[in-house]
Amino acid sequence: QLQLVESGGGLVQPGGSLRLSCAASGFTLDYYAIGWFRQAPGKEREGVSCISSSGGSTYYADAVKGRFTISRDNAKNTVYLQMNSLKPEDTAVYYCAASRQRWRLCATSFDYWGQGTQVTVSS
Repeated sequence: QLQLVESGGGLVQPGGSLRLSCAASGFTLDYYAIGWFRQAPGKEREGVSCISSSGGSTYYADAVKGRFTISRDNAKNTVYLQMNSLKPEDTAVYYCAASRQRWRLCATSFDYWGQGTQVTVSS
Protein backbone atom coordinates (compact mmCIF):
# COMPACT_ATOMS: atom_id res chain seq x y z
CA GLN A 1 0.00 0.00 0.00
CA LEU A 2 1.43 3.36 -1.03
CA GLN A 3 1.39 5.81 1.83
CA LEU A 4 2.79 9.20 2.79
CA VAL A 5 2.96 10.15 6.44
CA GLU A 6 3.65 13.66 7.67
CA SER A 7 5.06 14.41 11.08
CA GLY A 8 6.69 17.25 12.99
CA GLY A 9 3.77 19.60 13.33
CA GLY A 10 2.79 21.24 16.57
CA LEU A 11 2.35 24.48 18.45
CA VAL A 12 5.14 27.03 18.20
CA GLN A 13 5.52 30.67 19.12
CA PRO A 14 5.96 33.33 16.45
CA GLY A 15 9.58 33.41 15.35
CA GLY A 16 10.07 29.75 16.18
CA SER A 17 10.97 26.82 13.98
CA LEU A 18 9.61 23.42 13.07
CA ARG A 19 10.80 20.70 10.74
CA LEU A 20 8.15 18.69 8.98
CA SER A 21 8.90 15.23 7.65
CA CYS A 22 7.16 13.32 4.87
CA ALA A 23 7.95 9.64 4.97
CA ALA A 24 6.93 7.21 2.27
CA SER A 25 6.03 3.57 2.69
CA GLY A 26 5.23 1.05 0.01
CA PHE A 27 7.26 2.90 -2.60
CA THR A 28 10.52 4.79 -2.97
CA LEU A 29 10.52 8.52 -3.40
CA ASP A 30 13.58 8.58 -5.67
CA TYR A 31 11.54 9.08 -8.84
CA TYR A 32 8.87 11.31 -7.40
CA ALA A 33 8.54 15.04 -7.18
CA ILE A 34 7.35 16.04 -3.73
CA GLY A 35 5.23 18.97 -2.73
CA TRP A 36 4.28 20.56 0.54
CA PHE A 37 0.86 22.18 0.62
CA ARG A 38 -1.12 23.84 3.36
CA GLN A 39 -4.72 24.67 4.06
CA ALA A 40 -5.86 27.13 6.68
CA PRO A 41 -9.47 27.22 7.93
CA GLY A 42 -11.71 28.89 5.39
CA LYS A 43 -8.97 29.12 2.79
CA GLU A 44 -8.06 27.16 -0.29
CA ARG A 45 -5.16 24.76 -0.28
CA GLU A 46 -1.97 26.38 -1.50
CA GLY A 47 1.39 25.12 -2.64
CA VAL A 48 4.10 26.03 -0.15
CA SER A 49 7.19 24.38 -1.57
CA CYS A 50 7.93 21.66 -4.10
CA ILE A 51 11.02 19.77 -5.17
CA SER A 52 11.72 17.80 -8.32
CA SER A 53 12.59 14.12 -8.25
CA SER A 54 16.28 14.91 -8.74
CA GLY A 55 16.24 17.66 -6.16
CA GLY A 56 17.68 20.00 -8.76
CA SER A 57 14.62 22.22 -9.00
CA THR A 58 12.67 23.74 -6.15
CA TYR A 59 9.80 26.15 -5.78
CA TYR A 60 8.77 28.33 -2.88
CA ALA A 61 5.65 30.40 -2.51
CA ASP A 62 6.43 34.09 -2.05
CA ALA A 63 4.99 33.99 1.45
CA VAL A 64 7.65 31.53 2.64
CA LYS A 65 10.71 32.43 0.58
CA GLY A 66 13.75 32.92 2.75
CA ARG A 67 12.08 31.21 5.72
CA PHE A 68 11.30 27.67 4.55
CA THR A 69 13.65 25.12 3.03
CA ILE A 70 12.66 21.90 1.31
CA SER A 71 15.07 19.00 1.09
CA ARG A 72 15.02 15.31 0.38
CA ASP A 73 16.93 12.35 1.73
CA ASN A 74 16.29 9.50 -0.64
CA ALA A 75 18.29 7.11 1.52
CA LYS A 76 15.72 7.66 4.27
CA ASN A 77 12.84 7.85 1.81
CA THR A 78 11.88 11.13 3.41
CA VAL A 79 11.38 14.74 2.40
CA TYR A 80 11.66 17.60 4.86
CA LEU A 81 10.33 21.10 5.19
CA GLN A 82 12.39 23.25 7.53
CA MET A 83 10.29 26.18 8.65
CA ASN A 84 11.98 29.11 10.37
CA SER A 85 10.76 32.51 11.53
CA LEU A 86 7.24 31.19 11.72
CA LYS A 87 4.35 33.62 11.65
CA PRO A 88 0.75 33.27 12.82
CA GLU A 89 -0.32 33.28 9.18
CA ASP A 90 1.63 30.04 8.68
CA THR A 91 -0.96 28.28 10.82
CA ALA A 92 -2.53 25.52 8.73
CA VAL A 93 -2.70 21.82 8.12
CA TYR A 94 0.35 20.88 6.09
CA TYR A 95 0.21 18.06 3.56
CA CYS A 96 2.88 16.39 1.51
CA ALA A 97 2.20 14.89 -1.90
CA ALA A 98 4.12 12.82 -4.43
CA SER A 99 4.04 12.80 -8.21
CA ARG A 100 5.64 11.12 -11.20
CA GLN A 101 3.87 13.46 -13.60
CA ARG A 102 5.60 16.14 -15.62
CA TRP A 103 7.44 18.54 -13.33
CA ARG A 104 5.64 21.87 -13.22
CA LEU A 105 6.77 23.16 -9.84
CA CYS A 106 3.82 23.12 -7.44
CA ALA A 107 1.42 23.00 -10.38
CA THR A 108 2.54 19.42 -10.97
CA SER A 109 -0.33 16.96 -10.83
CA PHE A 110 0.20 15.09 -7.56
CA ASP A 111 -0.95 11.49 -7.29
CA TYR A 112 -0.48 10.60 -3.64
CA TRP A 113 -1.30 12.63 -0.57
CA GLY A 114 -0.65 12.29 3.13
CA GLN A 115 -3.18 12.90 5.88
CA GLY A 116 -1.65 16.17 7.02
CA THR A 117 -0.05 17.56 10.15
CA GLN A 118 -1.28 20.59 12.05
CA VAL A 119 1.02 23.58 12.48
CA THR A 120 -0.14 26.29 14.85
CA VAL A 121 1.85 29.47 15.34
CA SER A 122 0.62 31.39 18.33
CA SER A 123 1.84 33.10 21.46
